Amino acid sequence: MDARRTWEPPRPAGWRRADHTAIVGCDLFVDGVAVESPGSAADLARLYAAAQEREGAFVRLSLHEPTEAALTRVADVFGLHPLTVEDILQREQRVKIERYDDVVFLVVRSAQYVDHEQITATSEIVSTGFIRVFVGPHFVITVRQGTVLDHSTLDAGSPWSVVHAILDRLVDDYVEIAAAIQTDLDGIEAAVFASGSPVTVEQIYQLKRQLMKFKAAVLPLHRPLAALAGKEFADLPKEVRRYFGDVADHHAAAVEQVAAFDDVVNALLQARLTQLTVEQNDDMRKIASWAAIAALITAIAGVYGMNFPNMPELTWRYGYPSIMLFMLLSAAVLYWVLRRAGWL
Repeated sequence: MDARRTWEPPRPAGWRRADHTAIVGCDLFVDGVAVESPGSAADLARLYAAAQEREGAFVRLSLHEPTEAALTRVADVFGLHPLTVEDILQREQRVKIERYDDVVFLVVRSAQYVDHEQITATSEIVSTGFIRVFVGPHFVITVRQGTVLDHSTLDAGSPWSVVHAILDRLVDDYVEIAAAIQTDLDGIEAAVFASGSPVTVEQIYQLKRQLMKFKAAVLPLHRPLAALAGKEFADLPKEVRRYFGDVADHHAAAVEQVAAFDDVVNALLQARLTQLTVEQNDDMRKIASWAAIAALITAIAGVYGMNFPNMPELTWRYGYPSIMLFMLLSAAVLYWVLRRAGWL
């Protein structure tokens, strides 16, 4: 058996596992191998101390929506800056990367595609969440909020390899979501230009809102990836920065696709609004045509309703049916003219 798998740090008297609702993963890694996974809050200080004493060892800790008290305990153990704790307690936060001495604080947004039968005015297409990452020489801590990916099985050769795996998985998810949204767009586009389009402006606008939410997750990641792959983090090994550069390339492709989606949705929205305008114009022409026919009949009837004594054909035996027939014929001729002009 590999000796690295059998080594464990010494345990103090009275040690026991103590589960904590905020902790979803707690592992001590030595040379990329998990040697202990207590999944407890009570052992953090001991595990971190053991990681600091051994070369190639680090603690990987995953938290999900921790309380302020739980987060403060973790910050005390790992020496996290109070400003980062304050940032985590704010549910909405911009994507960023910051240094606090030898600890790097990274905030990214994850996304997940929500399956749906059809897009409605209230459909949720994309669900997003936050991942906050602390990276130190002997630890990597992830704090998850909302809809986030499961990174419990990702590569853990070193703290920065965990960060690379998270970001690589994150960008892969962006690409998969973009492919699913492309299918939605194709369906909406086909429906918009089909005869008797059942697509409403509200449906297209909901798709646009969801796309804006997806963009808010995807686009801001460019800055942290560029920093990790560039000179700002020149202290990282060149090979590590090369891997981050590869993730940045994949992310750039996803950004281009999302930007193209925005143009397509705007075009579809404009096309549907134009269709509605044309439909309203058609309705107005039909209303105006029937009003013209009614006005013609009304004008003829109005003339004969004036009751002057010398009106033509007043004394003729067939005057009344003749006028009625003339009214019907004139209305029919006007209907034919309007129908031929495309107004009816």
